[in-house]
Amino acid sequence: MHNLSTLPSDIDFEALLEESFSQSSFERGDTVTGTVLSISHRGLIVGVGSMRDGFVDRGDIERLGQEPTDYAVGQEVDVNILRMEDEDGNLVLSISQARQSEDWKNAEELLEKQENWQGFVADANRGGLIILFGNVRGFVPASHVSDLPRGLNEDERRAYLSRLVGQPITLKVIEVNRKRRRLVFSQREAQRDRRDARKETLLGELKEGEIRTGVVSGLRDFGAFVDLGGADGLIHISELAWHRVKHPKEVLNVGDQVTVYVLRLDDEGKRIGLSLKRLQPNPWSLVEEMYHVGQLVSGTISRLADFGAFVSMEPGIEALLHLSQMGSPAPTHPSQVVYEAQHLLMRVISIEPEKQRLGLSLRDISDEDRRAWQEQHPAKQLSPMMGQPNAGNAAPAAVELTEQEAPAEA
Repeated sequence: MHNLSTLPSDIDFEALLEESFSQSSFERGDTVTGTVLSISHRGLIVGVGSMRDGFVDRGDIERLGQEPTDYAVGQEVDVNILRMEDEDGNLVLSISQARQSEDWKNAEELLEKQENWQGFVADANRGGLIILFGNVRGFVPASHVSDLPRGLNEDERRAYLSRLVGQPITLKVIEVNRKRRRLVFSQREAQRDRRDARKETLLGELKEGEIRTGVVSGLRDFGAFVDLGGADGLIHISELAWHRVKHPKEVLNVGDQVTVYVLRLDDEGKRIGLSLKRLQPNPWSLVEEMYHVGQLVSGTISRLADFGAFVSMEPGIEALLHLSQMGSPAPTHPSQVVYEAQHLLMRVISIEPEKQRLGLSLRDISDEDRRAWQEQHPAKQLSPMMGQPNAGNAAPAAVELTEQEAPAEA
């Protein structure tokens, strides 16, 4: 048994006490800084400031793509405590796990700050993309991959995702769970953040009344989205053309380059309203030059309403054929007399360009009118309109053109 007289005179009792506390405070899973004491083909002996040394197996080092000889005696390294003791009484340490611990911290910081991160796709499977985040493997579910086409079967989805391997990718961390070793990214969320930021910038740059060029990025029933350079604006269906448009696909295709008019900016709602038709001449400004009351014209029934039918005419306007002008007596519904896509010969009975109105009539066409029309257009055969109400009435029957013709002729 030692007494105070037998102990070395230069012993530092405070240091021994600190070291004892340090040793007793170590727990499995801790990450500490140690010093490389020796190097062999089996691995590294690392001192971690305790009475015992720790061992880092060669296999652990190789997981980092390194060799034991890549380290030097005296070099400081971060290690993770895997086990408190092996058969030789040493701590079992891991450099790769320590580095992963740092990566987990970085991932948690990205999640907390909601920042985007640039990486590369390491691999792909049917469920999504594999991302290497330092020494941690992360995952992007297929549902969070931007521009992944819908309706793909399993093989097609795998093939599509495989084409992304090796490609750079901007991601956002959406889940970090160290215990379950889950690190989940989203490309969609990152892209949304970038577009939101770009929209903020665009809203600051744009001015109402400006003309911009963009690319059609999407079509919906209510309108078309146009990418103005990182942010989308919307052309409402009513702003696609001066004539009535049933669906944007009648006018545009995804990928089309278009010149648009900045109609309105909503800073609060972060919305950009665009127009296509405002860059085209207002057809109603030409109506009085092209038409006059009493003129025989042809047009196409574009839609039916309870009060009559709308007729599509050049130069991109919709005229009204009211129920009262379809026959005597008037039908109870326009479908009794006309149908959509039907080409008709009618007479102009009113013009109000300032109100964007042009009235037509079927019942004011006489036999003489039809004969005159036939003489002027011998190649276009006229035939009585089906469903003519009041068949025995003296009112003249309207005529239907069997060929598409010029919209207005005197």
